[in-house]
Amino acid sequence: MFWPIVAVFPFVVAAATAAAVHASVSTRLPDPLATHFDDAGRADDFSSTHGFLTGTLLALVALGAVFALLSRVPKLATAAPWVIATGYAVAAGLGYALCLTLLGNAGAADASAVRLPLWQVLLTLPVALLAGALGHLLAGVAPRPPRRPTGDAPRLDVPAGTAAGWSRTISSPPLMTLGVLVLCGGLATGILGIWISCVILVLSGVVSLAVTSVRVTVDRRGLTLAPTLPQAFGIRFRRIGPDRVVEATSRRVDCFGEFGGWGYRVRGRGSGLVLRSGEGIAVRLTSGREFVVTVDDAATAAALLNTYADRARSRQGG
Repeated sequence: MFWPIVAVFPFVVAAATAAAVHASVSTRLPDPLATHFDDAGRADDFSSTHGFLTGTLLALVALGAVFALLSRVPKLATAAPWVIATGYAVAAGLGYALCLTLLGNAGAADASAVRLPLWQVLLTLPVALLAGALGHLLAGVAPRPPRRPTGDAPRLDVPAGTAAGWSRTISSPPLMTLGVLVLCGGLATGILGIWISCVILVLSGVVSLAVTSVRVTVDRRGLTLAPTLPQAFGIRFRRIGPDRVVEATSRRVDCFGEFGGWGYRVRGRGSGLVLRSGEGIAVRLTSGREFVVTVDDAATAAALLNTYADRARSRQGG
């Protein structure tokens, strides 16, 4: 697998770039260097030129080795593109900060007089994000868990003419915390009179909180996902009728490796409501797409959904 090479590449580039920048300004650098700055951009910590360069280059080499090893861990195979993307972001952020420090010190007679504008420091974030996106692109698509042949999934023995139902609730404390923080931020901006930000943050917080607790139901109507609150209004996120189901199975779902995060996600030929990694229902649809929802006791839900899908095909003469 080429992933270790891809994972190491940004750290090699960052180290080579920093070495080249140092070579170009080495004769104009003070010793010691200004290596840390306060909120106003004034130097408040210093390091020897040789020690600073050696330490940061060794850190880049060590981090490159760590991310190369992580990309080879079998248990992280489905998340390898995200591991590599993180490595690219780290390498770009460190490399940019190193080069910025060297260039900021160049030409200074006294390191205490060095100033580093805040806007230059803030550029570290977009540089890291762009590098992370490049790393994810270069890593390619992670391997997907093998699918079982159609018809291999279990069914529940529900006698003809009778009906059965299954229901579970899945919640996400991290999303709930995020939703509360965003909502509080919106209320705070409203108090300050920043109404556009207030409306955006409050709506985002409400939407986040709506998907933090979801009721997953399988019955004769198929698979239904609805927010736990407010149930009185009959709101639902999605309903998949049994006539649209080719087969349902239960499998382990990696929310970051497969979908890139929590929540209602759409990616490639699949979509899903993933509030955590772990056990989940994977539904193969007649459209050729796959829908996934993470929930406990997924095997029972999948078996019952297959039973209703078989009944729907029988009624249609399939």
